[in-house]
Amino acid sequence: MTKGQPFVLILQFAWPLLLGNILQQFYSLVDAAIVGQYLGMNALAGVGASSSVLFLILGFSNGTASGFGIPIAQAFGAEDHLQMRRYVRVCYYAGIIISVMLATVCSLLCSNILHWMQTPEEIYQDAYTYLLITFITIPCNLIYNLLASIIRALGDSKTPFYFLLLASVLNILLDLLFVIAFDMGVGGAALATAVAQTVSIIVCVIHMKRNYPILRGEMSPFSIFDVWIMLGFGIPFGLQFSITAIGSMMLQAANNALGTACATAFTAAMRIKLFFICPFENLGVAMATYCGQNLGAKKLERIVSGIKDAMLMMFVYWLVTMVILLPFARDISAIFIYRSETQILDYSEQFMHISCLCYLFLGTLVIFRYALQGLGYTRLAMCSGVSELIARALISLLLVPPLGFLGVCIGDPAAWVAANIFLFPAFFTVYRRLKTRLLVK
Repeated sequence: MTKGQPFVLILQFAWPLLLGNILQQFYSLVDAAIVGQYLGMNALAGVGASSSVLFLILGFSNGTASGFGIPIAQAFGAEDHLQMRRYVRVCYYAGIIISVMLATVCSLLCSNILHWMQTPEEIYQDAYTYLLITFITIPCNLIYNLLASIIRALGDSKTPFYFLLLASVLNILLDLLFVIAFDMGVGGAALATAVAQTVSIIVCVIHMKRNYPILRGEMSPFSIFDVWIMLGFGIPFGLQFSITAIGSMMLQAANNALGTACATAFTAAMRIKLFFICPFENLGVAMATYCGQNLGAKKLERIVSGIKDAMLMMFVYWLVTMVILLPFARDISAIFIYRSETQILDYSEQFMHISCLCYLFLGTLVIFRYALQGLGYTRLAMCSGVSELIARALISLLLVPPLGFLGVCIGDPAAWVAANIFLFPAFFTVYRRLKTRLLVK
Protein backbone atom coordinates (compact mmCIF):
# COMPACT_ATOMS: atom_id res chain seq x y z
CA MET A 1 0.00 0.00 0.00
CA THR A 2 3.03 2.26 -0.38
CA LYS A 3 2.59 2.79 -4.14
CA GLY A 4 -0.38 3.84 -6.25
CA GLN A 5 -3.49 5.97 -5.73
CA PRO A 6 -4.47 6.04 -2.01
CA PHE A 7 -8.20 6.12 -2.79
CA VAL A 8 -8.02 2.97 -4.92
CA LEU A 9 -5.68 1.14 -2.52
CA ILE A 10 -7.76 1.92 0.58
CA LEU A 11 -10.98 0.98 -1.19
CA GLN A 12 -9.51 -2.26 -2.52
CA PHE A 13 -8.22 -3.15 0.94
CA ALA A 14 -11.38 -2.10 2.79
CA TRP A 15 -13.86 -3.74 0.42
CA PRO A 16 -13.15 -7.37 1.40
CA LEU A 17 -13.07 -6.26 5.06
CA LEU A 18 -16.45 -4.64 4.56
CA LEU A 19 -17.95 -7.73 2.97
CA GLY A 20 -16.50 -9.84 5.75
CA ASN A 21 -17.83 -7.60 8.50
CA ILE A 22 -21.24 -7.44 6.84
CA LEU A 23 -21.26 -11.24 6.84
CA GLN A 24 -20.23 -11.25 10.50
CA GLN A 25 -22.98 -8.82 11.43
CA PHE A 26 -25.41 -10.66 9.18
CA TYR A 27 -25.05 -13.90 11.08
CA SER A 28 -25.27 -11.87 14.30
CA LEU A 29 -28.59 -10.53 13.00
CA VAL A 30 -29.67 -14.07 12.10
CA ASP A 31 -28.78 -15.17 15.66
CA ALA A 32 -31.01 -12.44 17.06
CA ALA A 33 -33.82 -13.07 14.54
CA ILE A 34 -33.91 -16.82 15.26
CA VAL A 35 -33.80 -16.25 19.02
CA GLY A 36 -36.46 -13.53 18.91
CA GLN A 37 -38.87 -15.28 16.56
CA TYR A 38 -38.50 -18.84 17.88
CA LEU A 39 -37.62 -18.38 21.57
CA GLY A 40 -39.48 -15.14 22.35
CA MET A 41 -38.82 -11.57 23.49
CA ASN A 42 -37.37 -12.53 26.88
CA ALA A 43 -34.79 -14.79 25.22
CA LEU A 44 -33.86 -11.97 22.84
CA ALA A 45 -33.52 -9.57 25.76
CA GLY A 46 -31.37 -12.17 27.57
CA VAL A 47 -28.97 -12.38 24.62
CA GLY A 48 -28.80 -8.59 24.40
CA ALA A 49 -28.53 -7.92 28.13
CA SER A 50 -24.86 -8.79 27.95
CA SER A 51 -24.00 -7.16 24.61
CA SER A 52 -21.88 -4.38 26.12
CA VAL A 53 -20.05 -6.93 28.29
CA LEU A 54 -19.22 -8.94 25.19
CA PHE A 55 -18.09 -5.75 23.49
CA LEU A 56 -15.78 -5.20 26.46
CA ILE A 57 -14.21 -8.67 26.41
CA LEU A 58 -14.35 -9.59 22.73
CA GLY A 59 -13.47 -6.01 21.82
CA PHE A 60 -10.32 -6.33 23.93
CA SER A 61 -9.34 -9.63 22.31
CA ASN A 62 -10.10 -8.42 18.78
CA GLY A 63 -8.39 -5.10 19.41
CA THR A 64 -5.30 -6.83 20.77
CA ALA A 65 -5.17 -9.07 17.70
CA SER A 66 -5.48 -6.04 15.40
CA GLY A 67 -2.82 -4.16 17.36
CA PHE A 68 -0.41 -7.08 16.95
CA GLY A 69 -0.77 -6.66 13.19
CA ILE A 70 0.60 -3.09 13.17
CA PRO A 71 4.29 -3.88 13.87
CA ILE A 72 4.01 -6.71 11.35
CA ALA A 73 2.66 -4.26 8.75
CA GLN A 74 5.43 -1.76 9.55
CA ALA A 75 8.16 -4.42 9.23
CA PHE A 76 6.58 -5.67 6.01
CA GLY A 77 6.44 -2.12 4.60
CA ALA A 78 10.11 -1.64 5.51
CA GLU A 79 10.90 -5.03 3.84
CA ASP A 80 12.45 -6.32 7.07
CA HIS A 81 11.07 -9.85 6.70
CA LEU A 82 13.23 -11.39 9.41
CA GLN A 83 11.87 -8.98 12.02
CA MET A 84 8.37 -9.52 10.64
CA ARG A 85 8.63 -13.27 11.25
CA ARG A 86 9.83 -12.68 14.81
CA TYR A 87 6.76 -10.53 15.43
CA VAL A 88 4.51 -13.25 14.01
CA ARG A 89 5.95 -15.81 16.42
CA VAL A 90 5.34 -13.47 19.37
CA CYS A 91 1.74 -13.11 18.12
CA TYR A 92 1.12 -16.83 18.35
CA TYR A 93 2.43 -17.25 21.90
CA ALA A 94 0.84 -14.05 23.24
CA GLY A 95 -2.51 -14.80 21.59
CA ILE A 96 -2.80 -18.23 23.20
CA ILE A 97 -1.81 -16.99 26.68
CA ILE A 98 -4.07 -13.93 26.61
CA SER A 99 -7.11 -15.83 25.30
CA VAL A 100 -6.87 -18.59 27.91
CA MET A 101 -6.48 -16.05 30.73
CA LEU A 102 -9.48 -14.06 29.50
CA ALA A 103 -11.67 -17.16 29.14
CA THR A 104 -10.82 -18.38 32.66
CA VAL A 105 -11.33 -15.10 34.51
CA CYS A 106 -14.50 -14.10 32.63
CA SER A 107 -16.14 -17.52 33.05
CA LEU A 108 -15.56 -17.42 36.81
CA LEU A 109 -17.04 -13.91 37.05
CA CYS A 110 -19.97 -14.48 34.69
CA SER A 111 -22.71 -14.44 37.34
CA ASN A 112 -21.26 -11.41 39.11
CA ILE A 113 -21.07 -9.48 35.84
CA LEU A 114 -24.78 -9.95 35.13
CA HIS A 115 -25.69 -8.76 38.61
CA TRP A 116 -23.45 -5.70 38.19
CA MET A 117 -25.31 -5.02 34.92
CA GLN A 118 -28.68 -4.96 36.78
CA THR A 119 -29.99 -7.72 34.51
CA PRO A 120 -33.77 -8.19 35.05
CA GLU A 121 -34.58 -11.43 36.83
CA GLU A 122 -36.91 -12.73 34.10
CA ILE A 123 -34.10 -12.76 31.52
CA TYR A 124 -31.18 -13.63 33.84
CA GLN A 125 -30.92 -17.37 33.04
CA ASP A 126 -30.87 -16.87 29.27
CA ALA A 127 -28.30 -14.09 29.65
CA TYR A 128 -26.11 -16.28 31.88
CA THR A 129 -26.19 -19.26 29.51
CA TYR A 130 -25.35 -17.19 26.44
CA LEU A 131 -22.61 -15.22 28.18
CA LEU A 132 -20.92 -18.23 29.82
CA ILE A 133 -20.63 -20.21 26.58
CA THR A 134 -19.26 -17.15 24.79
CA PHE A 135 -16.69 -16.60 27.55
CA ILE A 136 -15.52 -20.23 27.50
CA THR A 137 -14.95 -20.05 23.74
CA ILE A 138 -13.00 -16.75 23.76
CA PRO A 139 -9.83 -18.51 22.44
CA CYS A 140 -11.71 -19.42 19.24
CA ASN A 141 -12.56 -15.76 18.66
CA LEU A 142 -9.14 -14.31 19.49
CA ILE A 143 -7.06 -16.85 17.56
CA TYR A 144 -9.17 -16.46 14.42
CA ASN A 145 -8.84 -12.66 14.59
CA LEU A 146 -5.11 -12.98 15.23
CA LEU A 147 -4.58 -15.08 12.10
CA ALA A 148 -6.73 -12.68 10.06
CA SER A 149 -4.73 -9.71 11.41
CA ILE A 150 -1.43 -11.29 10.31
CA ILE A 151 -2.76 -11.91 6.80
CA ARG A 152 -4.10 -8.34 6.53
CA ALA A 153 -0.77 -6.94 7.74
CA LEU A 154 0.79 -8.53 4.64
CA GLY A 155 -1.61 -6.53 2.48
CA ASP A 156 -4.12 -9.35 1.82
CA SER A 157 -7.62 -8.50 3.02
CA LYS A 158 -9.41 -10.88 0.63
CA THR A 159 -8.38 -14.19 2.18
CA PRO A 160 -9.83 -13.43 5.66
CA PHE A 161 -13.08 -12.57 3.92
CA TYR A 162 -13.32 -16.04 2.38
CA PHE A 163 -12.78 -17.66 5.76
CA LEU A 164 -15.39 -15.40 7.30
CA LEU A 165 -17.80 -16.32 4.51
CA LEU A 166 -17.30 -19.96 5.44
CA ALA A 167 -17.88 -19.18 9.12
CA SER A 168 -21.01 -17.13 8.39
CA VAL A 169 -22.72 -19.80 6.31
CA LEU A 170 -21.79 -22.49 8.81
CA ASN A 171 -22.98 -20.33 11.73
CA ILE A 172 -26.41 -19.84 10.19
CA LEU A 173 -26.81 -23.55 9.45
CA LEU A 174 -25.73 -24.48 12.98
CA ASP A 175 -28.10 -21.86 14.44
CA LEU A 176 -31.01 -23.54 12.71
CA LEU A 177 -29.79 -26.96 13.80
CA PHE A 178 -28.98 -26.18 17.45
CA VAL A 179 -31.76 -23.70 18.27
CA ILE A 180 -34.67 -25.10 16.26
CA ALA A 181 -33.95 -28.76 15.54
CA PHE A 182 -32.10 -29.64 18.77
CA ASP A 183 -34.03 -27.11 20.93
CA MET A 184 -30.84 -25.96 22.72
CA GLY A 185 -32.15 -22.45 23.43
CA VAL A 186 -29.88 -19.40 23.54
CA GLY A 187 -26.92 -21.65 24.37
CA GLY A 188 -27.27 -23.19 20.93
CA ALA A 189 -26.83 -19.78 19.30
CA ALA A 190 -23.61 -19.12 21.25
CA LEU A 191 -22.26 -22.61 20.56
CA ALA A 192 -22.98 -22.29 16.83
CA THR A 193 -20.74 -19.22 16.63
CA ALA A 194 -17.88 -20.95 18.47
CA VAL A 195 -17.99 -24.05 16.25
CA ALA A 196 -18.04 -21.93 13.08
CA GLN A 197 -15.02 -19.91 14.26
CA THR A 198 -13.10 -23.09 15.11
CA VAL A 199 -13.61 -24.46 11.60
CA SER A 200 -12.38 -21.13 10.16
CA ILE A 201 -9.22 -21.33 12.31
CA ILE A 202 -8.38 -24.80 10.99
CA VAL A 203 -8.89 -23.79 7.37
CA CYS A 204 -6.93 -20.55 7.91
CA VAL A 205 -3.90 -22.36 9.38
CA ILE A 206 -3.82 -24.83 6.48
CA HIS A 207 -4.03 -21.98 3.97
CA MET A 208 -1.26 -19.94 5.62
CA LYS A 209 1.11 -22.91 5.66
CA ARG A 210 0.54 -23.55 1.96
CA ASN A 211 0.38 -20.03 0.54
CA TYR A 212 2.60 -17.68 2.60
CA PRO A 213 6.23 -18.76 2.11
CA ILE A 214 7.33 -15.35 3.44
CA LEU A 215 6.27 -16.59 6.89
CA ARG A 216 8.45 -19.72 6.59
CA GLY A 217 11.76 -18.07 5.72
CA GLU A 218 14.85 -17.62 7.88
CA MET A 219 14.05 -17.59 11.60
CA SER A 220 15.87 -16.25 14.63
CA PRO A 221 14.79 -16.29 18.30
CA PHE A 222 12.66 -13.33 19.35
CA SER A 223 13.82 -11.16 22.22
CA ILE A 224 12.08 -9.63 25.21
CA PHE A 225 12.24 -6.36 23.28
CA ASP A 226 10.15 -7.92 20.49
CA VAL A 227 7.60 -9.02 23.08
CA TRP A 228 7.57 -5.54 24.59
CA ILE A 229 7.00 -3.96 21.15
CA MET A 230 4.10 -6.29 20.34
CA LEU A 231 2.43 -5.85 23.73
CA GLY A 232 2.99 -2.09 23.42
CA PHE A 233 0.83 -2.12 20.32
CA GLY A 234 -1.63 -4.90 21.11
CA ILE A 235 -2.60 -4.18 24.72
CA PRO A 236 -3.34 -0.44 24.29
CA PHE A 237 -5.27 -1.28 21.12
CA GLY A 238 -7.33 -3.80 23.08
CA LEU A 239 -7.72 -1.49 26.09
CA GLN A 240 -9.05 1.20 23.79
CA PHE A 241 -12.00 -1.07 22.98
CA SER A 242 -12.37 -2.04 26.62
CA ILE A 243 -12.38 1.53 27.87
CA THR A 244 -15.02 2.40 25.28
CA ALA A 245 -17.00 -0.66 26.31
CA ILE A 246 -16.96 0.27 30.01
CA GLY A 247 -18.92 3.39 29.09
CA SER A 248 -21.28 1.22 27.02
CA MET A 249 -21.72 -1.12 30.00
CA MET A 250 -22.69 1.81 32.21
CA LEU A 251 -25.15 2.96 29.56
CA GLN A 252 -26.61 -0.53 29.18
CA ALA A 253 -26.86 -1.00 32.94
CA ALA A 254 -28.84 2.25 33.13
CA ASN A 255 -31.00 0.99 30.26
CA ASN A 256 -31.55 -2.45 31.86
CA ALA A 257 -32.85 -0.67 34.96
CA LEU A 258 -35.62 0.83 32.78
CA GLY A 259 -37.16 -2.63 32.30
CA THR A 260 -37.42 -5.53 29.84
CA ALA A 261 -39.08 -3.46 27.08
CA CYS A 262 -36.10 -1.08 26.94
CA ALA A 263 -33.64 -3.99 27.17
CA THR A 264 -35.30 -5.72 24.22
CA ALA A 265 -35.45 -2.56 22.12
CA PHE A 266 -31.80 -1.85 22.90
CA THR A 267 -30.85 -5.39 21.82
CA ALA A 268 -32.58 -5.10 18.44
CA ALA A 269 -31.39 -1.55 17.77
CA MET A 270 -27.79 -2.38 18.69
CA ARG A 271 -27.71 -5.39 16.35
CA ILE A 272 -28.98 -3.22 13.51
CA LYS A 273 -26.59 -0.40 14.41
CA LEU A 274 -23.59 -2.76 14.43
CA PHE A 275 -24.59 -4.01 10.99
CA PHE A 276 -24.74 -0.51 9.52
CA ILE A 277 -21.59 0.88 11.14
CA CYS A 278 -19.29 -1.97 10.11
CA PRO A 279 -18.17 -0.08 6.94
CA PHE A 280 -16.83 2.69 9.18
CA GLU A 281 -14.86 0.19 11.25
CA ASN A 282 -13.51 -1.54 8.14
CA LEU A 283 -12.39 1.77 6.70
CA GLY A 284 -10.57 2.40 9.98
CA VAL A 285 -8.82 -0.99 9.90
CA ALA A 286 -7.73 -0.29 6.32
CA MET A 287 -6.31 3.08 7.46
CA ALA A 288 -4.29 1.42 10.24
CA THR A 289 -2.58 -0.91 7.77
CA TYR A 290 -2.21 1.85 5.17
CA CYS A 291 -0.62 4.28 7.65
CA GLY A 292 1.57 1.56 9.16
CA GLN A 293 3.01 0.50 5.82
CA ASN A 294 3.57 4.06 4.61
CA LEU A 295 5.23 5.03 7.88
CA GLY A 296 7.53 2.03 7.48
CA ALA A 297 8.32 3.22 3.94
CA LYS A 298 8.78 6.82 5.24
CA LYS A 299 6.11 8.24 2.92
CA LEU A 300 4.25 10.62 5.24
CA GLU A 301 2.73 12.69 2.43
CA ARG A 302 0.69 9.66 1.36
CA ILE A 303 -0.83 9.39 4.83
CA VAL A 304 -2.62 12.77 4.59
CA SER A 305 -3.82 11.95 1.06
CA GLY A 306 -5.18 8.65 2.32
CA ILE A 307 -7.08 10.29 5.18
CA LYS A 308 -8.72 12.78 2.79
CA ASP A 309 -9.85 9.95 0.51
CA ALA A 310 -11.11 7.93 3.48
CA MET A 311 -13.14 10.91 4.71
CA LEU A 312 -14.80 11.19 1.30
CA MET A 313 -15.75 7.50 1.30
CA MET A 314 -17.09 7.82 4.84
CA PHE A 315 -19.25 10.83 4.01
CA VAL A 316 -20.88 9.11 1.03
CA TYR A 317 -21.70 6.04 3.09
CA TRP A 318 -23.16 8.18 5.89
CA LEU A 319 -25.65 9.62 3.40
CA VAL A 320 -26.59 6.09 2.32
CA THR A 321 -27.32 5.04 5.91
CA MET A 322 -29.69 7.96 6.43
CA VAL A 323 -31.57 7.17 3.22
CA ILE A 324 -32.16 3.63 4.51
CA LEU A 325 -32.63 4.04 8.27
CA LEU A 326 -34.68 7.20 8.56
CA PRO A 327 -37.70 5.83 6.64
CA PHE A 328 -37.31 2.09 7.32
CA ALA A 329 -35.98 1.77 10.89
CA ARG A 330 -39.28 0.44 12.25
CA ASP A 331 -39.66 -2.16 9.49
CA ILE A 332 -36.11 -3.40 10.03
CA SER A 333 -36.72 -3.68 13.79
CA ALA A 334 -39.72 -5.92 13.05
CA ILE A 335 -37.30 -8.61 11.88
CA PHE A 336 -36.60 -9.28 15.57
CA ILE A 337 -39.64 -7.86 17.36
CA TYR A 338 -43.28 -8.88 17.06
CA ARG A 339 -45.38 -6.22 15.29
CA SER A 340 -47.76 -6.27 18.27
CA GLU A 341 -44.97 -4.96 20.56
CA THR A 342 -45.53 -1.33 19.58
CA GLN A 343 -43.70 0.21 22.53
CA ILE A 344 -40.55 -1.83 21.88
CA LEU A 345 -40.70 -0.93 18.19
CA ASP A 346 -41.08 2.75 19.08
CA TYR A 347 -37.99 2.63 21.29
CA SER A 348 -35.93 0.78 18.69
CA GLU A 349 -36.92 3.23 15.94
CA GLN A 350 -36.06 6.21 18.14
CA PHE A 351 -32.62 4.79 18.92
CA MET A 352 -31.77 4.15 15.25
CA HIS A 353 -32.98 7.57 14.07
CA ILE A 354 -30.85 9.48 16.58
CA SER A 355 -27.87 7.21 16.04
CA CYS A 356 -27.75 7.32 12.23
CA LEU A 357 -27.97 11.12 12.14
CA CYS A 358 -24.68 11.14 14.07
CA TYR A 359 -22.80 8.46 12.13
CA LEU A 360 -20.72 11.26 10.57
CA PHE A 361 -19.02 11.75 13.96
CA LEU A 362 -18.43 8.00 14.29
CA GLY A 363 -16.90 7.74 10.81
CA THR A 364 -14.52 10.62 11.51
CA LEU A 365 -13.58 9.07 14.84
CA VAL A 366 -12.55 5.68 13.43
CA ILE A 367 -10.50 7.17 10.58
CA PHE A 368 -8.36 9.34 12.86
CA ARG A 369 -8.19 6.79 15.69
CA TYR A 370 -6.98 3.96 13.45
CA ALA A 371 -4.60 6.32 11.65
CA LEU A 372 -2.97 7.11 15.01
CA GLN A 373 -2.72 3.41 15.77
CA GLY A 374 -1.13 2.70 12.39
CA LEU A 375 1.43 5.42 13.11
CA GLY A 376 2.32 3.69 16.36
CA TYR A 377 0.60 6.07 18.81
CA THR A 378 -1.71 3.46 20.32
CA ARG A 379 -1.77 5.13 23.74
CA LEU A 380 -3.12 8.36 22.26
CA ALA A 381 -5.78 6.38 20.45
CA MET A 382 -6.62 4.73 23.77
CA CYS A 383 -7.03 8.15 25.37
CA SER A 384 -9.81 8.92 22.87
CA GLY A 385 -11.59 5.90 24.35
CA VAL A 386 -11.33 7.57 27.75
CA SER A 387 -13.19 10.56 26.30
CA GLU A 388 -15.95 8.21 25.16
CA LEU A 389 -16.06 6.56 28.58
CA ILE A 390 -16.48 9.88 30.37
CA ALA A 391 -19.22 11.01 28.00
CA ARG A 392 -21.23 7.77 28.33
CA ALA A 393 -20.79 7.75 32.11
CA LEU A 394 -22.13 11.30 32.42
CA ILE A 395 -25.08 10.49 30.16
CA SER A 396 -25.86 7.33 32.18
CA LEU A 397 -25.76 9.17 35.50
CA LEU A 398 -27.27 12.52 34.55
CA LEU A 399 -29.60 12.07 31.55
CA VAL A 400 -30.97 8.51 31.59
CA PRO A 401 -32.76 8.83 34.98
CA PRO A 402 -34.77 11.95 33.99
CA LEU A 403 -35.10 11.27 30.24
CA GLY A 404 -35.47 7.48 30.22
CA PHE A 405 -34.77 5.75 26.91
CA LEU A 406 -34.16 9.07 25.15
CA GLY A 407 -31.11 9.52 27.38
CA VAL A 408 -29.86 6.08 26.30
CA CYS A 409 -30.22 7.14 22.66
CA ILE A 410 -28.06 10.23 23.25
CA GLY A 411 -25.23 8.24 24.85
CA ASP A 412 -23.38 7.04 21.73
CA PRO A 413 -23.50 10.32 19.76
CA ALA A 414 -22.22 12.26 22.79
CA ALA A 415 -19.33 9.80 23.14
CA TRP A 416 -18.39 10.10 19.45
CA VAL A 417 -18.28 13.89 19.62
CA ALA A 418 -16.15 13.79 22.80
CA ALA A 419 -13.63 11.44 21.17
CA ASN A 420 -13.31 13.66 18.08
CA ILE A 421 -12.58 16.71 20.22
CA PHE A 422 -9.53 14.82 21.48
CA LEU A 423 -8.47 13.09 18.24
CA PHE A 424 -8.21 16.07 15.86
CA PRO A 425 -5.45 17.96 17.69
CA ALA A 426 -3.77 14.68 18.70
CA PHE A 427 -3.41 13.47 15.11
CA PHE A 428 -2.08 16.71 13.67
CA THR A 429 0.39 17.07 16.55
CA VAL A 430 1.67 13.55 15.86
CA TYR A 431 1.90 14.19 12.13
CA ARG A 432 3.98 17.34 12.61
CA ARG A 433 6.25 15.48 15.04
CA LEU A 434 6.84 12.63 12.59
CA LYS A 435 7.45 15.03 9.73
CA THR A 436 10.05 16.93 11.77
CA ARG A 437 11.74 13.68 12.81
CA LEU A 438 12.09 12.50 9.21
CA LEU A 439 13.41 15.89 8.08
CA VAL A 440 16.07 15.79 10.81
CA LYS A 441 17.16 12.31 9.71
